[in-house]
Amino acid sequence: MQLPGADVFERAGLKAWPGIEIEWDGQWIRRAANGYTQRANSVQSFDPADDGEADRRLAAAAAWFIARNIRPTYRVMPLAGPGVIAALDAAGWISVDDSHLFAMELNSTEPDPDGRLYDLLDPQFIEAQRRLQNYSDERVGKLRALLAVVDVPGKGIVQFSPAGEPVASALMIIGDGIVLTGNVITDPAQRRRGYAAAMMRTGLAWAKAAGATIAALNVAADNPVGQALYRSLGYAHQYDYTYRIPGKASA
Repeated sequence: MQLPGADVFERAGLKAWPGIEIEWDGQWIRRAANGYTQRANSVQSFDPADDGEADRRLAAAAAWFIARNIRPTYRVMPLAGPGVIAALDAAGWISVDDSHLFAMELNSTEPDPDGRLYDLLDPQFIEAQRRLQNYSDERVGKLRALLAVVDVPGKGIVQFSPAGEPVASALMIIGDGIVLTGNVITDPAQRRRGYAAAMMRTGLAWAKAAGATIAALNVAADNPVGQALYRSLGYAHQYDYTYRIPGKASA
């Protein structure tokens, strides 16, 4: 199977991780979600040709985020036109958090017997995320609010140790036949024991049964351990992206 281009992955991502408040400006989309994750609180373009008046539109997007008490952030990936890059450079926006999109054809796999699936808002899944991510009550509330607006199939996955303790967790959401994985976390004291891979297999088995044909996820460029895990499952690098935020001179 030939995997699709960035536009297909990114539109699937809009459904899987939509943001709570959304506003379009041509082919630029602004998303806000109370500051929970950069992806759901950023602006990005879906058409490289739509880069006219980029300086004015960038300033308008920045004002939109500031009005919502969110740091202005532009997600730059292959669909950002040259005018966008030039406007970001001219305004002094700096790059942070370089990342990759990994993807693969979704083949059949067996769930792990110690992995469990939950509805996205199931209190047991939310509690596992809270414990493993070390989230505050405020952070949990923001996670719950974002998951509440997801209207496509999704599951929370929790991997348990033989002793019955939650040791790894993630969520998987299907948009346009592509299952997107996020919020991957393993208990630091339980790493390198295969729990994350087992948890991923459980989620991917659900996604395949639910009709997904492609799997994708985002991974930080400075996370070689995570990249190695995903490659071992069959994922491969597709494209890069980065976030740009106002530098000191323009903040």
